[in-house]
Amino acid sequence: MTDKHIELGKLLYEGKAKQVYAAPNQDLVIIRYKDDATAFNGEKKGQIEDKGIINNKLSASFFRLLESSGVPTHFVTRINDRDQLCRNIKIIPLEVIVRNVAAGSLVKRTGQAEGTELPEPMVELTYKDDAQGDPLVTKEEALARGAAKPEDIDHICKMALQVNSILCPFLLKRKLKLIDFKLEFGHTDEGQIVLADEISPDTCRFWDADTNEKLDKDRFRRDMGGVKEAYIEVWERVGDYHVTSAE
Repeated sequence: MTDKHIELGKLLYEGKAKQVYAAPNQDLVIIRYKDDATAFNGEKKGQIEDKGIINNKLSASFFRLLESSGVPTHFVTRINDRDQLCRNIKIIPLEVIVRNVAAGSLVKRTGQAEGTELPEPMVELTYKDDAQGDPLVTKEEALARGAAKPEDIDHICKMALQVNSILCPFLLKRKLKLIDFKLEFGHTDEGQIVLADEISPDTCRFWDADTNEKLDKDRFRRDMGGVKEAYIEVWERVGDYHVTSAE
């Protein structure tokens, strides 16, 4: 991909894995993907070489797939290896987690064996607050915190399940199982709710469909090694999706 040049404006926000800059058009922002890696609510920190490049490419590919399948997103275009042009939105302070297979914190909470397939996709909400460790909340607790309107919470949960129904078969064709993932959403100035943030091995658990080998950030969390190689493997299987891509 030939790099495009769009001048970075003021740094608006810096998170654990990305920076958000103002764009020449105030309706847009430039999101830069970093190589920084964190786990356990920031307690473990490190760097994964070229992670930002891989996640930028993967997220762009997934956003194109979802847009072509009727899911509105904040994505506009990938500018270069590390930067995306996206719509400037107001993030809803909730993360929506969709689980297809028992892993991570669900295993700790329920005692289920890792890898147990759930009878149906499970949706959870966490409240975006680093100081509190992004706590798990019920819909009622999210409402009590003023995180969103009831209809908006229902809508983002429905959208998350729609994303799941699109990604699971797409990935399975590429010998990847989507174990679980987290999504973020936001409002445009017009009030539309769109998918935001990223979709990558940072935010999803991807396992090899045949061997159950972990191909995501769990390799960093658990000091398993081969982290960069796992991210590259996911990218090589997913590829640069476009609407004309053969399925």
